[in-house]
Amino acid sequence: MDASWFEPVRAYCERGDAGFWAEPINALTNAAFLIAAGLAARRARGDGPVLALAAVAFVVGIGSFLFHTLANRWSMLADVIPIAVFIYGYFALAMARFFGLRPAAATALTLAFAALSFGLTPALDALSGRSVSGLTNGSVDYAPAILALLGVGLALLKRAPGTARSVLGTAGIFLVSLVFRTVDVASCASLPLGTHFLWHVLNAVVLYRLLIAATRFRA
Repeated sequence: MDASWFEPVRAYCERGDAGFWAEPINALTNAAFLIAAGLAARRARGDGPVLALAAVAFVVGIGSFLFHTLANRWSMLADVIPIAVFIYGYFALAMARFFGLRPAAATALTLAFAALSFGLTPALDALSGRSVSGLTNGSVDYAPAILALLGVGLALLKRAPGTARSVLGTAGIFLVSLVFRTVDVASCASLPLGTHFLWHVLNAVVLYRLLIAATRFRA
């Protein structure tokens, strides 16, 4: 592996050096993902797709722990890839389960959503002439996920109002968690611990609520 993959990455307030435990709170709060995954798996009761996504949520916690301890380029991929797998996997499940789409249609819409997600940040950068990702500490990359949650929730209001309210409430929690992720760097001077750990805790709640919504869904 190229040596550049091991170059240190400092992205959050809590990290003051390159040590393994330089971000203890950011690292340990990833246990919230493991707890969320375990609780969701227990409630899934043989629901294969939900169990698979619960496993992905567990890997999200492991990958994020690696990034907040090793803090280098390859561990950053271990952090972001499982998150992307969960987002697109859940979107596909929502299309099939919530709206009754056939696998081919659900897959096509998921691929379109992925294309939109990957293209949004470069498009915003080109329009603004500056790095929107840098200004938002990378949080802009999650904007499509919030929009998808809002869209799914609103579309379900008549079909399944209970699930719709749950998804919309989860979108609200996700938005709050994203605010904490965004302001982490800006808060360094007044709060050396930062706010990124709150993103972990609240985002674990988001994943759990989404998995439970899929488990409980009845059209």
